Amino acid sequence: MARKPLPSPNAEHRMRGFEPAFGLMKDAVRTAGESRGFAVTRLLTHWAEVAGEEMARKTRPVKIGYGKGGMGATLTLLVKASEAPMVQMALPVLKERVNAVYGYAAVNHIHLTQTAATGFAEGQAEFTPAPKAAKAPDPATTAKAQAVAESVADPSLRSALEQLAQNILTRPRS
Repeated sequence: MARKPLPSPNAEHRMRGFEPAFGLMKDAVRTAGESRGFAVTRLLTHWAEVAGEEMARKTRPVKIGYGKGGMGATLTLLVKASEAPMVQMALPVLKERVNAVYGYAAVNHIHLTQTAATGFAEGQAEFTPAPKAAKAPDPATTAKAQAVAESVADPSLRSALEQLAQNILTRPRS
């Protein structure tokens, strides 16, 4: 299935000056959201405001499905398996907050899909780099770096130039 290209901006649109970047993508986001059942795109774009900061860190809205009778929708959320029991207890409050966005009781049920942290669409795995072992710089390299930057009067600029020179002098040669 081929994607439909984004509409090209017309001359009238460009003559209005600066506007938020989302204004250019609004129709594309609305179309994509409606294809997943989200009639109100605010549920996707402002999930942290709707669900609250803590709940937004634990969950991601995936889709809204409507039953055959059309009465009440089911909101599907992705949640880490370790966070699912806490999210399950907070579902009544979350359902009220979601329905407040719609303005009526649109969501009747919230379904949790448990997944790993990397199972979210954005692939947001927690990553913290390993701490670097601090080794003492070579005194000869430090002296060369200071000699390079000694003619600079500004202390912060001199410090930055010394650090740059030291990085260049100590980088591995290939």
